[in-house]
Amino acid sequence: MVRKNVAVVVLGDIGRSPRMQYHALSFAKEGFEVDLIGYDGSEPIKELVENSHVNFHYMRPCPEFLRHCPRMVLYALKVIWQSLTLLFALLFKKRSNHVLVQNPPAVPTLAVCWFYSLCVRANYVIDWHNYGYSIMALTLGKSHKLIRVSELFERTYGKLSDGNICVTAAMKTDLKENWGIMATTHYDRPPHYFRPITDVEKHNLFQKLAQIYPVFGSNDDCVNAVTAFTKMTEDGKVLLRHDRPALLVSSTSWTEDEDFSILLSALQEYEDARNLETASYPYLVCAVTGKGPLKDYYKTIIADKQWKNVKIITPWLQPEDYPTLLASADLGVCLHTSSSGLDLPMKVVDMFGCGLPVCAYSYGCLHELVKHKINGYEFTNSSELSEQLQTWFYRFPENETQQRIAESFRYELRKFQQLRWHENWKFNVMPIFTN
Repeated sequence: MVRKNVAVVVLGDIGRSPRMQYHALSFAKEGFEVDLIGYDGSEPIKELVENSHVNFHYMRPCPEFLRHCPRMVLYALKVIWQSLTLLFALLFKKRSNHVLVQNPPAVPTLAVCWFYSLCVRANYVIDWHNYGYSIMALTLGKSHKLIRVSELFERTYGKLSDGNICVTAAMKTDLKENWGIMATTHYDRPPHYFRPITDVEKHNLFQKLAQIYPVFGSNDDCVNAVTAFTKMTEDGKVLLRHDRPALLVSSTSWTEDEDFSILLSALQEYEDARNLETASYPYLVCAVTGKGPLKDYYKTIIADKQWKNVKIITPWLQPEDYPTLLASADLGVCLHTSSSGLDLPMKVVDMFGCGLPVCAYSYGCLHELVKHKINGYEFTNSSELSEQLQTWFYRFPENETQQRIAESFRYELRKFQQLRWHENWKFNVMPIFTN
């Protein structure tokens, strides 16, 4: 059988673009030869790297010296550089029958991919994760002239596509009514390795993390058999400790569309609450994963906190450890606010796949994923998040009322887990590339 070729284009770090990685893996499973184009950086998922039908093409990033140019000059030179490097990456590989491009960023990705598709008569498909111009507006302001130019660019080359995929029903409606673009909604779903895990798997992860982060370790003498969260009995059985800390997890890209100060304020209130009622609340370990431009800024703020009851760590995990950490946590927090109000946070999808209830910042279409007080909580400010954290961890882990609420959430999440990425992909996305 002759395998058709598809180019999956990410004008960003491939390893930090999970949805496009999942697309590439599904294409390979369904008989396509895949060229995955983007930037090097974070390690891609293991299944993708080991698949013989997936070929990685890494583009050269912009030269460092360009960063010393004035902002508008830098932007223009960066667009020219990205246009040329992306076009060369597309041209100097085997001809593609299909091109699937991630949006955003729209400039110059959409134009370059459209031009290549036109030249080789390929099927040109856009996966709309958000709007590029709305993300630019976070830093430049909505009234900036460049925003209007960017929106016009995005509309023009969006309408030239042969097919469109989007992440929410709200975005599908907006694309149709305001852009004249017909799209298929393809919700993110967790792949199979985002799953609930055993206490043994948790124990092994905590032992591994304790080598770098002492907060996961134990002061007990039997170091190899005990962590701060787990212990091993004489017959080799692993149990969760009743005196363990609570583990809170938040995954963030450290960008302007996630207000980390909300979480810091909520944790300050938790610190104060435990100071007043030490016996009512557990010590809290908060693991914040991810990379991004604002990480160093917030790490400086975190370092200045003199908290006795809350410990924040900011690990960057190996791809195989990230799902395990989510599945080991007691509660997740999502700070994603969405520049357009039309996309959904994949980090919540990952947490749900692991059976982890979430407190998520509430905005426009979040209800398409998080059902308040059914499978998680929504909050709009630090006070609401603080109340949710204190309620969830009150007399943890012995509070029977809270245990029943947690189990009802996890019951809903088990239903969510029944539909995984690839099965959903075959139903929604595959027809666009086969019909």
